[in-house]
Amino acid sequence: MERITMADVAREAGVSKSTVSQYLNKRYEYMSEKTKQKIEEAIETLGYQPNFLARSLKQKRTSLIGIIVANITHYFSTEVSRAIEDFFHQYDLQAIVCNADDDPEKEKKYIETLRAKQVDGLIIFPTGKNNALYESMVKQNYPVVFVDRKVENPDVFTVITDNSESTYKAIQHFIAKGHQNIAFAVQPLTVSTRIDRLEGYKKALMDAGLEMKPDFIIEGSIPEMKKKLEQLFSLEVKPTALFAANDRVFIALGEFTKEKGIKFGEDLDVVVFDNIPFSQMLEKSLSFIIQPAAEMGRKAAELLYQQIQKENQEPEVFVFPSKMV
Repeated sequence: MERITMADVAREAGVSKSTVSQYLNKRYEYMSEKTKQKIEEAIETLGYQPNFLARSLKQKRTSLIGIIVANITHYFSTEVSRAIEDFFHQYDLQAIVCNADDDPEKEKKYIETLRAKQVDGLIIFPTGKNNALYESMVKQNYPVVFVDRKVENPDVFTVITDNSESTYKAIQHFIAKGHQNIAFAVQPLTVSTRIDRLEGYKKALMDAGLEMKPDFIIEGSIPEMKKKLEQLFSLEVKPTALFAANDRVFIALGEFTKEKGIKFGEDLDVVVFDNIPFSQMLEKSLSFIIQPAAEMGRKAAELLYQQIQKENQEPEVFVFPSKMV
């Protein structure tokens, strides 16, 4: 079949080719409703599909943005990505979501691939291990925003939550309930979120005059977590409260406690730092630190869009407070 062109649409609608171009680019300022309707009917009759590649070359934009998440299985990542996609949809920009699995090599490959495809900008949950690549994007004024995690060296727009402060308040909550043996379970301390949460835990214990027991800090990958918990609960002095540093740690904890017959709220008080879907349906004795994922996603999208539109601003870190429920 012959490809239907813009000129074909113009002839069918009885208007100029430039008027069809204005319609396709949503420049309706001087266009009557009758003209818009004629063009719309011509497009439908002919089955015209705009040539987005040609438009991208002309505009020097692809109308695509990339989102590189650390781990798509985190519900928080899904919420943030959805908010970003919703924001850009209103501007007719499409989002490509890639899952880096907390792997620096995979993250590097996605950054390079998406840039090769000339996406207009990137929103990244950074592993923190590709500093040279981050710095090159900054030097080239390439639109980029970091979410959830800080990276020390490059000066990049960053959207995070108050990890240390929220954890500090959660540990204070445990202490106010009379707990002195409080454990902390976390994945490997390779990114700022986990490091900051551990700092909040340590500071809360220190300010309360409580001893920080190294054996009560459980650090390990998710496959290792149950074994680490086994060691923790084999200690002579066992924890009466535990802080789970994210949703995946909490799931491993749930499996472990079910196997051991440990009941939340009776044998063990728990606070989880992460957004858990349907958390309100779980036992009332559980507490969750909820991050404002949608607001964080929208802010990251706004910051990226401003860069794409060449609105010059000095990069800064935006900190959104979380709340315990």
